[in-house]
Amino acid sequence: MKNLVLKWNKVSLVKRILLGIVVGIILALTIPDSASGIIIFGDLFVGALKAVAPILVFFLVMHAISKHKKGNKTNMKSIIVLYAVGTLLAGLAGVIASFLFPVTLSLTSSAEDLTPPSGILEVIETLLYNIVDNPVNALINANYIGILVWAILLGIALRSASDSTKNVLESFSNAISTVVKWVINLAPLGIMGLVYAAIVSSGLSALLDYGKLLAVLLGCMIFVALVINPLIVFINIRKNPYPLVFTCLKESGITAFFTRSSAANIPVNMKLSERLNLDKNTYSLSIPLGATINMAGAAVTISVLTLAAVHTLNIEVDIFTAVILIVLSAISASGASGVAGGSLLLIPLACSLFGISNDVAMQVVAVGFIIGVLQDSCETALNSSTDVLFTATAEFAKKRKEGVEIATDPGKVV
Repeated sequence: MKNLVLKWNKVSLVKRILLGIVVGIILALTIPDSASGIIIFGDLFVGALKAVAPILVFFLVMHAISKHKKGNKTNMKSIIVLYAVGTLLAGLAGVIASFLFPVTLSLTSSAEDLTPPSGILEVIETLLYNIVDNPVNALINANYIGILVWAILLGIALRSASDSTKNVLESFSNAISTVVKWVINLAPLGIMGLVYAAIVSSGLSALLDYGKLLAVLLGCMIFVALVINPLIVFINIRKNPYPLVFTCLKESGITAFFTRSSAANIPVNMKLSERLNLDKNTYSLSIPLGATINMAGAAVTISVLTLAAVHTLNIEVDIFTAVILIVLSAISASGASGVAGGSLLLIPLACSLFGISNDVAMQVVAVGFIIGVLQDSCETALNSSTDVLFTATAEFAKKRKEGVEIATDPGKVV
């Protein structure tokens, strides 16, 4: 048995995950009535990721800040700029695609039990309250903004601590990282359960009525992933961007697609950043921050679904309003929570720009939940994989400016 486990672990994680996907599809088609026994694998996997992610972020960031010495520069400014530019361009892509391929909706569904934010001020207010959240409460509720703030503050306070104290922090960080590796090794089983659950509970029949809307949404996300993001990477590193892009999509995007949670995918991205030999002091902060504010997929969702409502109601849109929508969708996307469906509740905020009532906007949100089995999965895959992509891009760009040779094919380091 031990030899069998060792051989299994030597197989590429991506290949094991693909096997899990195939097995999940086969089981869903052959024994759809055995739901509870198989779905539990997916629930346990996502639960384990969500459980370990907050404490992982807390200790890694606190340890990295406490060990940071004056004069040691990180790439956080560059990464934040990349996050902002990527999200804005994604919003632009969604707006342009919506004008090129206008979509109308049949607004008959309701979503009365959902409560969207009433305006951008409420989004900012929620963000500020998350910043000053109780640290224990932030860990329990996976409030990553609060976790980051407390970890940074404690890390700064511990910079003057003794080496023995810092060694204890390092030991905790290493121990939690080891637990993360154990959890990620269970990904094939977990994703098998998630695939099985998606096919058995939702199926694909519900998506056929929204084929054109899905085509525009997913087409935009694919365009961002394979055209806009590579262009951003190329401008920064002046090397062929696609090996790195495909590595991030393959190693991070696949798991994010099935977990549908940027927060749950933080441990996966941390592990990938380590395998890409990135600076731990940087990625331990940029990855959890990206899971909170780097939301290119969410910007696409907000802009496309909002303009679908606009076209349905025959509302005229001028260029100035379109530009405001691009900026608003990017800002709103950055306020979306890193959980499944987090971007949909911000659609009414964007709809209010065009005077669309909350009742109509919430029907659009309901449509979003209907197609969410694909829309939200692709959105999260784009969001989460881009966190690693831009973190790596900033580091490679820094090395290029310093005259350090960077790998022509960085994907080969994985």
